[in-house]
Amino acid sequence: MEAVSNQAMRILRLFGNTTAKKISVYAGAEQEYFLIDRELYNKRKDLIFTGRTLFGAAPPKGQELDDHYFGSIKERIACFMHELNVELWKLGVSAKTQHNEVAPAQHELAPIFSDCNTATDHNQLIMEAMKRIASHHGLACLLHEKPFAGVNGSGKHNNWSMGTDDGQNLLDPGKTPHENAQFLIFLTAIIKGVDQYADILRVSAASHGNDHRLGAAEAPPAIISIFLGDQLQDIFDQIEHGEATSSLQGGKMRVGVNTLPYLNRDATDRNRTSPLAFTGNKFEFRMPPSSGSISGPNFVFNTIVADALKEFADQLEKAEDFNEAVHDLIRDTYIAHKRIIFDGNGYSEEWRQEAARRGLPNISNTVDAIPALITDKAISLFERHHVLSRLELHSRAEINYEAYIKQINIEAKTMIDIASKQIRPAVLKYAGSVAQSLAAIKSVGGDTSVAEELLQEINENIAQFHKALKHLEEVAEQAQLLQGSSRSQAVFCRDYVFEAMQALRVPADALEMLVDEDVWPFPTYGELLYNI
Repeated sequence: MEAVSNQAMRILRLFGNTTAKKISVYAGAEQEYFLIDRELYNKRKDLIFTGRTLFGAAPPKGQELDDHYFGSIKERIACFMHELNVELWKLGVSAKTQHNEVAPAQHELAPIFSDCNTATDHNQLIMEAMKRIASHHGLACLLHEKPFAGVNGSGKHNNWSMGTDDGQNLLDPGKTPHENAQFLIFLTAIIKGVDQYADILRVSAASHGNDHRLGAAEAPPAIISIFLGDQLQDIFDQIEHGEATSSLQGGKMRVGVNTLPYLNRDATDRNRTSPLAFTGNKFEFRMPPSSGSISGPNFVFNTIVADALKEFADQLEKAEDFNEAVHDLIRDTYIAHKRIIFDGNGYSEEWRQEAARRGLPNISNTVDAIPALITDKAISLFERHHVLSRLELHSRAEINYEAYIKQINIEAKTMIDIASKQIRPAVLKYAGSVAQSLAAIKSVGGDTSVAEELLQEINENIAQFHKALKHLEEVAEQAQLLQGSSRSQAVFCRDYVFEAMQALRVPADALEMLVDEDVWPFPTYGELLYNI
């Protein structure tokens, strides 16, 4: 935050601001979470030990009707939200909005903006309070990024802006943004910083849990890009080809019913598939994990913006014609970094191909993201602004690898435990009862085709299940004995242990659909997501 303030003040002085003495960074983190019945939670070892379900067949109904998203908040959940708000207000956390999210049993809370350090602390208090207060209502709060396969996961949308101590929002375009050179300088600095250090920004949002969410056609893709909106995009297009002489207006939305008035439409409305969108007077970074701290994404964003502002100030302070230098700087920087601007569907395969053509990094998992912390580029950046040293960056990389390895190990051991002690005994017991029924039907000359087909499907899947379980046990043990660097261990966990976990889940979820629900040893997705 000091780095941003120091460099932004240089820019402000060049634009004639003599009253501001400090720049503050502001943040507001929207927190997504799931609430499920605590009694059901207590019957799921995977939720208890890992925070997510490691097994579970899809329920008959998911989120396809959007009826949870657009529906009213259930009374039990509303009571939880009310107590949560009261407790947070006591702590000085001004929680402002609360609503259902798109997945069943998913919700969101958003606080009022505050300075970046305070916002970070507030978000930690919010997560702690959610966990504690949920138990008061017989609920369990899940903050994992992907607690349920097949429905949307949870993120933490980090809204970021800069403001002066004399009351000016530096990311507010004003009524005539095409005439607001100061605003365009700050905006261009962000574009430059994000493009230049996209890999570092990506690792700030990386975690094992977030690997399940990013790029899954429900959250931002793993490719960093910026959405500016029609109005700002039009201004930059004008600047690129000469002078910006006008700004697009928001216009009106036609609602189709004569008895309703036309509604104002924001020309800078956000693209919800974009990982970083300009939303009027701030940027919304939509990649951070729901269970993590926003400190990482914010200190990275602060530093890369400070670095771009430093370059701008160094150049503008030497300019003979300031206005001409500002125009040229905005134009040249935009042209050099406009590859990071994208307003289309970030979930599409076409964007992945286009991003590759543009040379944008597509870092799909945490293990591949971590090395960005210890490149010469990253070390030079953070040391240049006295944010982190080389040793501190190497420490963070080591800690991230270690966390990834331990999380995979815990999940693997939990899967082995559930598969061995719960699923396999329940399926064999049920198969035995089907075999007895088959023998009984056959003894009276009845049609055994249905029972025979069911028993055959069970036998095929339990055989596949047993084989996959043995393989997971083997690779999990190998991971424990593996020597070498933390990175090599993390790569092994990703390529072998995690893949073995995925392979075990397939027959397990198939068996869930074959076995009597009274025999299945733990609550299903249907019960977890809808029994509130």
